[in-house]
Amino acid sequence: MRIQLNIFIAFFRSGMLGFGGGPAVIPLVYKEVVDTYKWMNDQEFSDVLALGNALPGPIITKMAGYIGYRVAGLWGMVTALIATVIPSFILMLILLTSFNQFKDNGKIQGMTNAVIPIVGVMLAVLTWQFMKNAKDGLGWKIGALILIVSFILMEVLNMHPGIVIGLLLAVALLTPRKKKGSKLKDEESAVL
Repeated sequence: MRIQLNIFIAFFRSGMLGFGGGPAVIPLVYKEVVDTYKWMNDQEFSDVLALGNALPGPIITKMAGYIGYRVAGLWGMVTALIATVIPSFILMLILLTSFNQFKDNGKIQGMTNAVIPIVGVMLAVLTWQFMKNAKDGLGWKIGALILIVSFILMEVLNMHPGIVIGLLLAVALLTPRKKKGSKLKDEESAVL
């Protein structure tokens, strides 16, 4: 029962604080799932994020459903999804009616504009963490090459991120990998 409560708290907190939609919530989910509760490591979270981006629909509900299921099975999935949806539902009912009345107020516009840089910083920190993970797994050169190619495909050529992720996964699956140290072992075997 404690795990269900932790799942609810993690995703409810992320949903309540994730102002601005899916991308703004991702760093908050990362903080809860990787740092606070340690249900996943950086690489596992990166994999879930990549897969979630490749599938249709809101990223937060896909991530919540998968992580909840992974942590506590079917009921964990249900708990995570409910906790993710409730904040949006409550805030839409309460705030949108009053927000629409004051949307032209300079103070309200200032408040919403002030949140944008904070979300940008959270996304930049998450991006830097992913780049460090890419360096450890692929090295800086390949990581930077993938970053540049992905940017060009998505921003210049307007390719959907899911297609880019699918292409990268296909390349990774089709590229033969040499085991580290295998050349040295082969040379040692030849000497013996």
